[in-house]
Amino acid sequence: MFIGIDLGTSGVKALLIDDNQNIIASGNASLEVMRPHSGWSEQNPADWILATQKALQELAREADISGVEGIGLSGQMHGATLLDQSDAVLRPCILWNDTRSHKEAALLDGDPQFRKVTGNIVFPGFTAPKLLWAKNNEVDIFKKLAKVLLPKDYLRLWLTGEHVSEMSDAAGTSWLDTGKRDWSDSLLTATDLERSHMPNLVEGNSVSGGLRKSLAEKFGMKPGIPIAGGAGDNAASAVGLGVASQGDAFISLGTSGVLFAANDGYAPDPETALHTFCHALEDRWHQMGVILSAADSLTWYSNLIGAQTAELTSELGSLSAPGKTLFLPYLGGERTPHNDAEVRGAFLGLEHATDRKAGTRAVLEGVAFAFCDCLDAMKATGTQVTQLMAVGGGSNSQYWLKVISTALGVPIAIPDDGDFGAAFGAARLGMMAALSAGEEIVTKPKIKTIVEPDAKFQPQFEAALHSYRKAYSRVKEMS
Repeated sequence: MFIGIDLGTSGVKALLIDDNQNIIASGNASLEVMRPHSGWSEQNPADWILATQKALQELAREADISGVEGIGLSGQMHGATLLDQSDAVLRPCILWNDTRSHKEAALLDGDPQFRKVTGNIVFPGFTAPKLLWAKNNEVDIFKKLAKVLLPKDYLRLWLTGEHVSEMSDAAGTSWLDTGKRDWSDSLLTATDLERSHMPNLVEGNSVSGGLRKSLAEKFGMKPGIPIAGGAGDNAASAVGLGVASQGDAFISLGTSGVLFAANDGYAPDPETALHTFCHALEDRWHQMGVILSAADSLTWYSNLIGAQTAELTSELGSLSAPGKTLFLPYLGGERTPHNDAEVRGAFLGLEHATDRKAGTRAVLEGVAFAFCDCLDAMKATGTQVTQLMAVGGGSNSQYWLKVISTALGVPIAIPDDGDFGAAFGAARLGMMAALSAGEEIVTKPKIKTIVEPDAKFQPQFEAALHSYRKAYSRVKEMS
């Protein structure tokens, strides 16, 4: 048996699979995000530990985990967890969707070596600009800094006592030489850091350490069982879905939105604002288009009008052409393709006839148009996407998938019932590390159905996409 632990923004999930990769049990615990100032987003690392303990305890109540042979980790990317010499946490972790360091990001991005070495724009959500912000604004804390860990790697420290990260997560820091899969000393120097501040690096399917004896006793597992390097949340989801080779791709409708394509080689193009990161598997890379508010946009709208998201989507019926109302989902800025931390969302084209259903449709369409921007960025690099698999909470809406498929002009495959997300991918990586297994582990799920684009509405969606793109520059001026 093998365990996958996924540290998300809203909670921790622990998943237990058997030797045939059947899911045996799961445990969950929720997390809260602190927003003390506009644009800030933080969590206390101590809460991650408490949530992980709860998730593992729930797992142990559901199944016998004494025979677990390996554990894999996945987690929210980019977070800056600052530790002192004794591994004490110096401040709350600055999360991936925190935009306070947009000035520092622009400063680093203006240094040509960052794009050249990392293959990426330095986004405000990445880790390096957060450390530069801390250096400029929290001088006493920065002076005490001994180690910088990403969120899931802080869990690893608790589990193993080791300071280790892996390639997929490290690629989102702006300190990794993404082609060479190693820390860049010159980029670290540019933020007044050294290699000693960084964790050691392993591949995602490699062993990073062993489970500490005290925790093994606490949860009824064997001490020393291997903990895999793991992956950032999206790379872990890719492993769970079998998205491992050129031509494989998926779309994630979670809090944020991701269009993910696996690549057999390293082919960065920072100008597109795509993320080009290492995959969790050796000698593989991937591209990601990222929108900051996907399902989060629908959650925001549901809270605004006082209705449940499932209720809103279920009342829409069959697909219809876009109406006059446009929604721009830039609630906290945007990454691909704009790299704009300051732009904010908007409803446009409101009229007396705009009712609840029209508002819901506009929100779903606005997120779909944001994915169109991501797909066009991929096409500009030569990446071809002919089919996508759908994951994330938003993928439970057939209407939304139909909107996205029609807007993108790409079929979307829905996996058969099952959990193929980041925790499952992490468990697979734990299995690979423990058994020294190869990519035969990373199979694709059975497909339940395929959502095809609706050809009769595609001209209207293309026209609405054109209006959506024109609206960005206008809203940017107002933001």
